[in-house]
Amino acid sequence: MELYECLKRVRERAPLVQCITNFVTVNDCANMLLAVGASPTMAMDPREAAEAVSGANGLVCNLGAIEHVDSMVLAGRRANELGIPVVLDPVAAGGTTLRREQSARLLREVRFAAIRGNASEIRGLARQGSGGSGVDVTALDAVTEENLPQSVELMRRLAAKLRTVIAVSGVLDVVSDGARTAVLRNGCATMARITGSGCMLTTLMGAFCAAAPEAPFDAACAAMAAMGVAGELAEARRLQNGTGNATFRTDLIDAVFNLTETDMKERVHYELYQG
Repeated sequence: MELYECLKRVRERAPLVQCITNFVTVNDCANMLLAVGASPTMAMDPREAAEAVSGANGLVCNLGAIEHVDSMVLAGRRANELGIPVVLDPVAAGGTTLRREQSARLLREVRFAAIRGNASEIRGLARQGSGGSGVDVTALDAVTEENLPQSVELMRRLAAKLRTVIAVSGVLDVVSDGARTAVLRNGCATMARITGSGCMLTTLMGAFCAAAPEAPFDAACAAMAAMGVAGELAEARRLQNGTGNATFRTDLIDAVFNLTETDMKERVHYELYQG
C-alpha cells in the first residue's frame, strides 16, 4: 500500500482511537488524532477501559501512564478478542524495575499490531542491556548510518519474536515486521525540543493502524512518514517566522492537518532496506 493511500484511508474512515496515555501529553495526542482525521477517546479507568474499546477502531497504550497498566491489559485483551489493532509506546521501558516488569507484563498479556519507541526503549524491550537514559536516547543508543545494520538486525529479530511491527524513531526512523524493513529520513531536530512528539507519533500510528488493520507495516511506515514530513514543514514555518518550540508544537499539528498527496509523494525519504 502506498504511503499516501494510508493517510487517505484515515481521512476517509475517521477511526475512533482509544488512548491510555501520559497525562503530560494527553491533550496533544487528542489534537493530533483530530488533525489527521481520526477521533480520540481517552477512557483510562479500569472500570470502563474494556467496554470503551469495544466501540473503538484502535487502541494506543502508552507506558508513560504507568499507573494505568491494569487498564491497558483489560482494554488490550478485549481489543485482541475483537480484532482491534493495539499500538504500544514503551516509554522508558528499561529505565526502572517497575517499567521493566510492566512492559514485560504487557508483552505477555496483549498482542500488539505495532510497537513504537526510541532506540533506547526498543533495546530495553529486547533486553539488550541498560544503556538507556529514561525517555531520551543516549548517543550509544541512537540509530545511525554507521550502526544501521546492527540496529536493523535487532529490530528484525524482536519483530519476529513478538510477531509485531517494531518502529524506532530518531534521526533515522526504522520500521520492521521481521521480513520487511524500511528506513525513513525525515523530521527535524526541533521535534526533540517539545514534550510529547513521540507520544503524538505513537497516537498517529494508532490511527493509521486502525484505518488499515490488515497492513500494520504499511500503516506504521505511513505514520512515521507523515510525522517526519510534518516536522519539516513546521520547522520551515518556525524559521520563517522566528518563533520557538511552543509555536512549533502547534505548527506540527497544523502540518499534519494540512498534509497533501504531493507532500507524501515528493517529500518522504523512504527506502526498503536491503542489507
